[in-house]
Amino acid sequence: MSENVKIRIEDVTKIFGPKASKSLKLVQSGMSKGDLLKTNGNVLGLNRINLSINKGETFIIMGLSGSGKSTLIRHFNRLIDPTAGRILFDGEDILSYDAKRLLHFRRKKVAMVFQKFALLPHKSVLENAAYGLRIAGTPQREANQRAKEQLDIVGLSGFVGHYPEQLSGGMQQRVGLARALATDAEVLLMDEAFSALDPLIKKDMQIQLKEIQAKLHKTIVFITHDLDEALFLGDRIAILKDGNLIQTGTGREILTRPADDYVAKFVSGVNLPKAMTCEDLALPIEASPDWHLAVVDQTFHISRKGGTARVAQTIDAAVNIEHAFAPLSEGCPPLVVMKNGQPIGILCKSGVLAGLKRR
Repeated sequence: MSENVKIRIEDVTKIFGPKASKSLKLVQSGMSKGDLLKTNGNVLGLNRINLSINKGETFIIMGLSGSGKSTLIRHFNRLIDPTAGRILFDGEDILSYDAKRLLHFRRKKVAMVFQKFALLPHKSVLENAAYGLRIAGTPQREANQRAKEQLDIVGLSGFVGHYPEQLSGGMQQRVGLARALATDAEVLLMDEAFSALDPLIKKDMQIQLKEIQAKLHKTIVFITHDLDEALFLGDRIAILKDGNLIQTGTGREILTRPADDYVAKFVSGVNLPKAMTCEDLALPIEASPDWHLAVVDQTFHISRKGGTARVAQTIDAAVNIEHAFAPLSEGCPPLVVMKNGQPIGILCKSGVLAGLKRR
């Protein structure tokens, strides 16, 4: 197991209903979810799932209702045990844990953020944020201090004495996030954590989560049915259908190389100019037929057909491609795409239009 892999799921199958072992043989022989339900009333939740999640990445699991995404994330802390397969954290199969080790694992290694916040209404913001620490046996003074630190990170330092009913939905969700962060768990499990929020508050929470992740580098497993959210937050995305893993890849890979018609249809409604970055559509310097780039004395020049032209603008590789539309439409020379202070390619009007059309 690679040192960079935090979680590995190996051949995990989950069947709900009596005599699951008998149903397992039917599924392993190729029986579909629908046929299994008709045959004996059992439900195929997950079917031979294999995936790896790296340390420090935000891994998105998504799919339509009934796809198995929430079932899968509940296997990561053994709220649900599989019918077959292995679940490894740092190379250890957590299915081998006895009750004592499992309790320690849940208290120290993983934390969960819920869609409905799960705050205790009779406890203050500070008490809610410290709750996971307190039930784990952390002394009150230490628990409160750690909770205050996390409440400050999520922007709620001025609300420690308030109660949940006095907070907006977004603020309540921040308390839930602070509670999870306060335990210093290595892995955060977030099951549609922002789905119940209004659009503007939801976007604020997404931005805040990215900022927190940039500082803390947690391993985050995030469930959503919102593809725009997945593309914004995720380092990689897994798409499920009827308990089967259809495709795993970066947002760019899933948008540009869908594994099958289902994934293609799933991503068909995406606003590509908002979803794709300048890096996604940049022409590598050596691959451009008309333009070549040279760096001379820290000054960018573009040579074309033997002549030279000063580069009017550069653009960051990470910004959405829509930010290149205005300068390109004004007839300026191609934009130099920069990443970590270095040029990685160029954007020209015809290349951008052709790239979007191909997708």
